[in-house]
Amino acid sequence: MTPTLDDRITGSLLGAAVGDALGGPVEGYTPEQIAERHGGRVTGVVGPWNGDSWRTARPIAPYHKGDGHVTDDTLMTHALIRVYETVRGHLDAYAVADHLVPELMGSPVWIPELEAEALPLQRIFLAEKWLVARLHYGHHDPREAGAGNIVNCGAAMYMAPVGLVNAADPHGAYAEALDIAGAHQSSYGREAAGVFAAAVAAACVPGATPRTVVDTALALAKDGTRAAIEAVAEVADRHRDFESALVPLRKAVAPYDSVGPDYRNPGLDARRPSRLHSIEELPIALGMLLVGEGDYRRTVLGAVNYGRDCDSIATMAGAVVGALHGEAAVPSEWVKRVAEASRLDLHAPAAALAAVAHEVFARDTARRRAHESARAALTDASR
Repeated sequence: MTPTLDDRITGSLLGAAVGDALGGPVEGYTPEQIAERHGGRVTGVVGPWNGDSWRTARPIAPYHKGDGHVTDDTLMTHALIRVYETVRGHLDAYAVADHLVPELMGSPVWIPELEAEALPLQRIFLAEKWLVARLHYGHHDPREAGAGNIVNCGAAMYMAPVGLVNAADPHGAYAEALDIAGAHQSSYGREAAGVFAAAVAAACVPGATPRTVVDTALALAKDGTRAAIEAVAEVADRHRDFESALVPLRKAVAPYDSVGPDYRNPGLDARRPSRLHSIEELPIALGMLLVGEGDYRRTVLGAVNYGRDCDSIATMAGAVVGALHGEAAVPSEWVKRVAEASRLDLHAPAAALAAVAHEVFARDTARRRAHESARAALTDASR
């Protein structure tokens, strides 16, 4: 049975949150370090890397990563959904300034990693705090506020809602995400936001497959982002087991990744604007989608065990698989455990976004029909 729009929205958001929670505790490490720490590959929810010392362990203290806790990827995704709930229409960079920034600064939420209710601003990293610095304190033009920020996956990681509101319209998702992300990122970080949203929208097309999703991403992506996805996809096509794909996929994306081999110690030229580079997370997420053939466990566990920024990689991969197959694709035992551990209702944001998506689609349809009618009248008048 073909999943409904509501089912795809739920599957995508659940898939993203679970991927985020699974990847969080091993973020920043190599596949070899992950295997050594856990006695093999991660196959589900695991505890903090440093055990009971997570409160003081560097470099991630005082965040309780692991035990099923979602991270900033999910917090930002849910914050963007709340903006959609408020605006109840397509978003742009001005919606970020008018609604997302106040959400981050003034609306306390439960932060699983802090085990406390706090402002999202107290959890997000500097690349996301840039939004507040530039838009609230700096009063920059929202469409240009992302210029000057480090270029990373900070904008891309929470763009799944944009793809879902524009379900089955990858071009629309791409354009909307680029506009939104202009307030946050520039260069290939902004480009990745557009391509990821497009991939999620493409996954909602009835009959979509991992290959059609990647082909859509390639058709829209520009510069280094397109080259990186193409290189990773070519390698991914030769693997059906993430274990054998881990090293080849990293080699494929390495020429386009500005961070370098040591994820925690990037070079001086890392994360700067470039037409030749790409963020690592999106190409690898799409690569694992091909390797895992759209199966949630295989795809997301491949993303998790890849290491490096694997919570964001698994977030993106999980969002696409969930959009492809709906809620049933995401293991219910993982959903239950992550929701309980994170003390979050993971279904509520999906229901809220689905309601908005239906409203937006109805207005889009009316506008499209009005445009078609006007064009027909213009054509008739010219005869």
